[in-house]
Amino acid sequence: MSAYTALSQAGYRAYTRDRTTLFFTFAFPLIFLVVFGLIFHGQTVEESGKPYINYIAPGVLSWGVGNAAVFGVGFVLMQWRRDDILRLIRMTPTPVSAVLASRYVLALAIGAVQAILFVAVALLPSFGLQLDGRWPLALPVLVLGITAFLALGVIVGSYAKTPEAVAAVANCLMIPMAFLSGSFFPLDAMPGWMQSLSRVLPLRYLNDGVSGALTGGGSLTDIGVACAVLAGFALVLGAVALKTFRWSDKS
Repeated sequence: MSAYTALSQAGYRAYTRDRTTLFFTFAFPLIFLVVFGLIFHGQTVEESGKPYINYIAPGVLSWGVGNAAVFGVGFVLMQWRRDDILRLIRMTPTPVSAVLASRYVLALAIGAVQAILFVAVALLPSFGLQLDGRWPLALPVLVLGITAFLALGVIVGSYAKTPEAVAAVANCLMIPMAFLSGSFFPLDAMPGWMQSLSRVLPLRYLNDGVSGALTGGGSLTDIGVACAVLAGFALVLGAVALKTFRWSDKS
């Protein structure tokens, strides 16, 4: 517990002191929300008749949360391994679970702040998002989504040996996934084969669950299915992450 607390505090201090990381975690995804929200303000998706903001706000929020989880843990594990910090931690009675749990708690805190910030901006009259009464159900969806994407970030951080490699691999995963999962463009307007392809991507279910909770875009069953699938992704990716975790580039 003392090791977990020390790692959590160190992670928090390092994160809050890095202005570049703070900007790209919170401001950069928010720019997408503002730009798309203003461009499509008052417009509806022809295929469904729903306002664009109903897709844009939950979609960008989901992508921002997942992106932060992947990049946050991926860069940290790569840097700690490269600088032999993980090797030093291993020489203490600190288990892998304490290392990953400290990053997990930080990722959950970042996700909570992102969600509050995104929803607050989307509720402004300029964007016009109207929350559904089921909005609290977005919480378990976000927690499961962050868990799945954090596990994905651990895998990326375990294999990448340079910051450039982390950025390249993470971007290759997250940017195409954003478009294929409906974060930036409604799935209803995509070809059928792309909608089918999106069903194998965790971001699709994070989008669906958050959208259903915040905007009422889906039934309770749809939100439950999203949670179940995200839990499955979290378990599978988590098992792979634990299997591939490395304390050193030499082992």
